[in-house]
Amino acid sequence: MTQTMADAVISELVKQGKITDPQSAKGRLMYEAAHLFKNKGYERTTVRELAKAVGIQSGSLFHHFKSKEDILLGVMEETIVVNIGRMNKALIQQPDPKHQLLALIRCELDSVHLDTGEAMSVLVSEWRSLNEENQKYILKLRDDYEALWFRVIREGIQNGTIQHDEFILRRLLAGAISWSATWFRPDGNLSIDELAKQTLMLAIR
Repeated sequence: MTQTMADAVISELVKQGKITDPQSAKGRLMYEAAHLFKNKGYERTTVRELAKAVGIQSGSLFHHFKSKEDILLGVMEETIVVNIGRMNKALIQQPDPKHQLLALIRCELDSVHLDTGEAMSVLVSEWRSLNEENQKYILKLRDDYEALWFRVIREGIQNGTIQHDEFILRRLLAGAISWSATWFRPDGNLSIDELAKQTLMLAIR
C-alpha cells in the first residue's frame, strides 16, 4: 500500500469518528505516548513526562483521557483500527488469495516499520498492563485483525496456493515480520515491497 493510500485510510477513519485526528492535540499526545511507552515502558513513564512531550501541564492530559491507562488503551485501540482499515482497503484491490496474502504481508510490514511501528510494539509488549476489562477489549480487536489473515490463508489452502497449517503459517509469518524490526531498515538496500515478496515465498507453493 502506498503512503498516499495509507493516509487516505486514516483520513476516512477520522471522518467516520473511528480514530483521533493524528494532527490534533489528542492525536499528538497518543503519538508521543507510544514513543515513551516503547522506549521507557508503560510503568516507568510518568504523567509529567507525557505532558512534557507535548508541551502541556500534567493536569491538561486529563482533558483528553481519564487516566494514564486510558492513554495506553487509546494507543492500542487506534493502531489496531488503523491497520485493520488499511488491510481491508488493500484486500479489495487484489484478485486472488496469493496477491491478498502478499497485500497482508506488506500491510503488516508497514505497520511495524512505518508510522504505527512504535504503537504496534507497545501493543505486543504492554497489553498486560491493562485492567481485565480493557485486556478483553483489546484481545477482541486483535482477534478481528487476525481473522483477516486466517480468511485469506484458508482461501489459499482451498485453491492449492498454500499447503501449510493455517495456525502455524500465521504464527511463523507474524514472528518473522515482527522480528524484522531488529534488522530491516526501510531506507536500506532492500525495499519493503521486495521484503514482502521474499516473505510471501515462504508461504506459497
